[in-house]
Amino acid sequence: MNYVESIRDLEKIKAMKTLLKKRSKRDCFLFTFGINTGLRISDILKLKVSDVKGKTHLKINEVKTGKLKRFKINEYLKNKIDHYILNLKNDDFLFPSRIKNKAISRVMIYKILNEVGKKLGLENIGTHTMRKTFGYFFYKKTKDIAILQDLFNHSKPEITLRYIGITQERLDSFVDEICL
Repeated sequence: MNYVESIRDLEKIKAMKTLLKKRSKRDCFLFTFGINTGLRISDILKLKVSDVKGKTHLKINEVKTGKLKRFKINEYLKNKIDHYILNLKNDDFLFPSRIKNKAISRVMIYKILNEVGKKLGLENIGTHTMRKTFGYFFYKKTKDIAILQDLFNHSKPEITLRYIGITQERLDSFVDEICL
């Protein structure tokens, strides 16, 4: 498995959305959904329209941990959801595949995100990029590693900081300050 990174530049995020929207409404919405929830791709893919329609919170059992997770849907994302699901039925997958009654595969999502990322000069882009991007901006805004650690179900703050790339960012900034 390749190591993936967050997208730390808001302009690159905007450009990513623009290119994904040219591909399809689904691809753009999936990226938007991922960077606004911080959920793992395995949890995103199992969602159906009924799981998000008219809801203020997502309630899921995490695939990886088996833990129940309750997550608030912010107003920005709620508006995006309402617009996206207009022509979908309650029992439709939120992110359908071209194959009837199936969700898009994580491999296909990886290929799409990686391809679009490369067009923007981004390296190390994959499905976890969405989760890491959410985490990075959450931490930058709040500086609350304990809450982010809880959201991600990580056992230690150090794991969360490394996961979102803050540890490397700090190391890099210290090295830049050494001028002997």
